[in-house]
Amino acid sequence: MGLEIGMNWQKFYTENILTYIKGLQESPGQLISLIFDITIVILLVYYFFRIVKESRAWQLIKGIALLILVTWLSALFNLKILNSILSTIMNFGVIAIIIIFQPELRRGLEQLGTNKFTKFFGITKDLETKTKEDVYKIVIATMELASQKTGALIVIERDIKIRDIIAKGIEIDAEVSPQLLVNIFVPNTPLHDGAVVISNNKIAAAACVLPLADDKNIAKELGTRHRAAVGISRESDSIVVVVSEETGKVSVAKDGTLIADVREDVLKKILINNVVNKRFGNSNGKKTKMSRIKQNLKKAKQINTKQKEEVKK
Repeated sequence: MGLEIGMNWQKFYTENILTYIKGLQESPGQLISLIFDITIVILLVYYFFRIVKESRAWQLIKGIALLILVTWLSALFNLKILNSILSTIMNFGVIAIIIIFQPELRRGLEQLGTNKFTKFFGITKDLETKTKEDVYKIVIATMELASQKTGALIVIERDIKIRDIIAKGIEIDAEVSPQLLVNIFVPNTPLHDGAVVISNNKIAAAACVLPLADDKNIAKELGTRHRAAVGISRESDSIVVVVSEETGKVSVAKDGTLIADVREDVLKKILINNVVNKRFGNSNGKKTKMSRIKQNLKKAKQINTKQKEEVKK
């Protein structure tokens, strides 16, 4: 049986693969279709494993891979009885795979049938829209914590990565949600003490320790949270939202400075401008920059005309 499998594979190799390679040599234009073909196959395999890995079928895939390996080894070492049994099992492999992976196949076909291609390929929403939604969720959670006078420290990572800070905390890797943020900072819970870091539109970690600012200009009545917020905003370009445990007031740390006692609408504007607009660009921001440039040019022209008039006089 093992010898027969080896001969069949050799025949397949010589008749199909070598013929295909000769065809590519004769017409190089087919190379583009080959690359396209391989890319599609790789993507399909990747997303299949991605779906399966989130289910119980992942352990079954490991078992199937082990079965294939043992079948090949039994043929290699000429273990005829074992190879015969395993080969018989392998003949029913296609039917077994369909039965085993029925839930995953059904879910994938349902997504294709309803034209949810973006969901099937993991692109659920436009990144800019999702970032805006995350900002609104952070604002909702912040105001809820402020109303309860629950101390909180939320760090929003931007261009400068703070992986060393995240690594020292407790990994969460969860979607941003107001409920989760509020629950993290509930007093006397394991994660409430420290900072939450939001990175790449995810709550990356909690209970993170931040560097403290030792600036004498910081008001003495401000506690450790505010000093930590100023410290991390000075060492990186992160935006930090702080809720005072004593007063329930909200502050924002940016570029080493602290904006104290921020209202909800102001907090929303600060986060949208610094997190969303600076990350994705903003047509309004570009227009204001252009208008400023135009105003400066007009002023320069006015100064030049005045200088010319004075020279003539």
